[in-house]
Amino acid sequence: MKAMILAAGLGTRLKPLTDKIPKALVEINGSTLLEQSLNHLKDNNITKVIINVHHFADQIGDYLVRNQNFGMKITLSDESEQLLDTGGGLKKAAWFFNDGRPFLVRNVDVISDIDIFKLQQHHEQNKGLATLVVRDRVTSRYFLFGEGLQLCGWENVNTGEKKITRENQPVMKRFAFSGLQIIEPAMFELISEQGTFSLTEMYLRLSADHRIVGFLDKESFWLDAGKGNTW
Repeated sequence: MKAMILAAGLGTRLKPLTDKIPKALVEINGSTLLEQSLNHLKDNNITKVIINVHHFADQIGDYLVRNQNFGMKITLSDESEQLLDTGGGLKKAAWFFNDGRPFLVRNVDVISDIDIFKLQQHHEQNKGLATLVVRDRVTSRYFLFGEGLQLCGWENVNTGEKKITRENQPVMKRFAFSGLQIIEPAMFELISEQGTFSLTEMYLRLSADHRIVGFLDKESFWLDAGKGNTW
């Protein structure tokens, strides 16, 4: 399996730390967020990785050279000229996933020890176009899931905004996205969005006609390190 680390964001939630460095190089407990993300992948036998970069992109490249790519095969997807958001960044990196196999995408500011093999098994058993790792936790924005944890909408509980993509669901459950997902390469043929767009936007559109499923993670350690007040 190959993987993509989403690391191009401006890291505004981590200011002033990110005034001079990218969020990927912010350190927690003596190691950078990027190193922790790479170690998580390597611990799960994933060594071929693409990382999108924008904010202080050269620093990330230099950091990887100094550390000899942590013994992995790493490619950079340069978004220096235009920040493409999560969906646009994935679309730009589509060429990397040329082996016809599902792949993992994770946010650089998520710290998790989730067992990717178990996640992959769930993905294969449920035959979704994508499998989104979710948790039962308090947040402001939720994915909504129907029977069989199939994605059917999204809700912002602070603003009251709600988007329903699959009607007539007997029960809708709210779960918070964890910033990790497995995606089938067939997804690329279905991406009609252009330029800068989010994965959330893309998933909601596709969920009306395609199977996007959730993986409810109850066991692993998880932390959104992008919220600087949590550590």
